[in-house]
Amino acid sequence: MAAPEYVPVSLDELPRLKEPIPAAKPWMAKRPADLKGGQPYGPKLGSPGPDQGYALHLARRFVDRLQLSETEQVDDAVAGCVAVALKRASLFGRAPVIWDLELAFSLWGFLGGAPDELVAFRRPLFEGARHHYSKQRQICDLVPEETLRMAPEHVRHGLPAWRELLKTE
Repeated sequence: MAAPEYVPVSLDELPRLKEPIPAAKPWMAKRPADLKGGQPYGPKLGSPGPDQGYALHLARRFVDRLQLSETEQVDDAVAGCVAVALKRASLFGRAPVIWDLELAFSLWGFLGGAPDELVAFRRPLFEGARHHYSKQRQICDLVPEETLRMAPEHVRHGLPAWRELLKTE
């Protein structure tokens, strides 16, 4: 509540006048590391998107359900499928969700129903994927955009014709 006018006030207690703030100057990308024209796209350049680390948290929910052959490692399967899930999430311009991981694990047959030919095809691809970024990019590059846009249940039902879902040539 304001004090009456007859109450003495020191200069420190008087209200201060606002000082106008000047408008911001326009900014241009002039530094050497600034991206000009947006994020580059292409083979082995990755798929940028928000909150990508969350995919690793989501992937741990699938570990108990993974069906691996005797020579496959859980961490290799998770690394390769997380890369595919992140590619799908960035395609839609959002952070990863559980359905991205479900599609990736289903596509590579880690959730069951994988034909023997798919298991033989994926085994050398995923071997050591947890240690090698180039392996993860190779796995991602085999998945076309049409497949990434599919619903996870359609991928699961199309698994017997897995060659149509991947770029195997």
